[in-house]
Amino acid sequence: MAWLALKLTAGVGPKTILRAVEQTGSAARVLSLPLTKLEALRLPAGAAQEILDGRSRAAAEAEHTRTLDGGGNYITPIDPEYPPRLLEIFDPPAVLWYRGDATLLRRPGIAVVGTRHPTPYGSGMSQMLSRDLALRGMLILSGMARGIDTFAHRGALEAGGKTVAVWGTGIDVIYPKENKRLAEQILDSGGTILSEYPMGTFPAPQNFPVRNRILSGMSVGVLVIEASENSGTRITARCAVEQNREVFAVPGNVTSKGSWTPNTLIKQGAKLVATWEDIWEDLPTPVRLEVEDLAQIESSVGRQASLLQAHGDQAAPLVDNRAISEQEREVLNALRPDESLQLDELIELLEPKVSSSEIFAALFELELAGRIRQMPGKNYVKAF
Repeated sequence: MAWLALKLTAGVGPKTILRAVEQTGSAARVLSLPLTKLEALRLPAGAAQEILDGRSRAAAEAEHTRTLDGGGNYITPIDPEYPPRLLEIFDPPAVLWYRGDATLLRRPGIAVVGTRHPTPYGSGMSQMLSRDLALRGMLILSGMARGIDTFAHRGALEAGGKTVAVWGTGIDVIYPKENKRLAEQILDSGGTILSEYPMGTFPAPQNFPVRNRILSGMSVGVLVIEASENSGTRITARCAVEQNREVFAVPGNVTSKGSWTPNTLIKQGAKLVATWEDIWEDLPTPVRLEVEDLAQIESSVGRQASLLQAHGDQAAPLVDNRAISEQEREVLNALRPDESLQLDELIELLEPKVSSSEIFAALFELELAGRIRQMPGKNYVKAF
């Protein structure tokens, strides 16, 4: 409660809180100090008065009740569930609100970040790499934003793996709203939603760049997939470098503006990633052993064995492997995984070999089987 009171005190940031706790021995001790000693801790005058008047404590009690009533909880740096890697960064949050499984926060993870407006290639790579890493026990972290983040979470869920969404809002404020179902799936699968912001915090633009240090700080490495020159993804990559985390990047088409950040990072020394093995082989041995142990435990129910059968080290395709019709084969052969094809263009391309009604039926069956994906505007791509 004392940590929560300090967090909710106006004008006091995470570094100031940690310094005050270190100097006094506990957060509760800070709240009990007289005004002169509070000011000696270099707390702003307004903040010191707020603590002295009991307003910070009252705010904490109200937030505590609001959090529990909203189905959430919170942890502080003295709790065993607090992410250990996050304690290594310059300014770890004094309080983390969460919904879901807090024990996941201690697991090794890869943060997957990128543009909110990916190409079919970018979204496919995000989903494929996240799926393949989650399949082998790696925790997938992302921000649940539109685009690359969304596909990263989906990939982890496809594999039956675990994923953590780090929000720039309160844990009760879903943003973007269209990802409400995704948030429910993350929690239903045993994942976690995490934030350093109190309940009810709206999606203010300044929250998200600040949030990015948590994504990189919790992870063992950051994977960048498509981001423009001025993207917020660059902030996450810079945080990763400052926090001594590995930086991985998927190369892209040099004529695409979304390839600027990953291609530049690769030129600056980031590890080029084409498959999950490129990340796996760069993980520290203790991390790899920990992930493998976790994967062995979780595979006891047979999930991982069934997904990997008959494919050795390669990830089994998470699609229906039934025999397909000739019309479905024609449609599938006309589509590419890295470039979408609009429905009218597809019909024109396949005439007169396949009728429009047969194309509609084939698209429905192929999408149901997970072999293709429908993009906005009736655009279709082959699944990775």
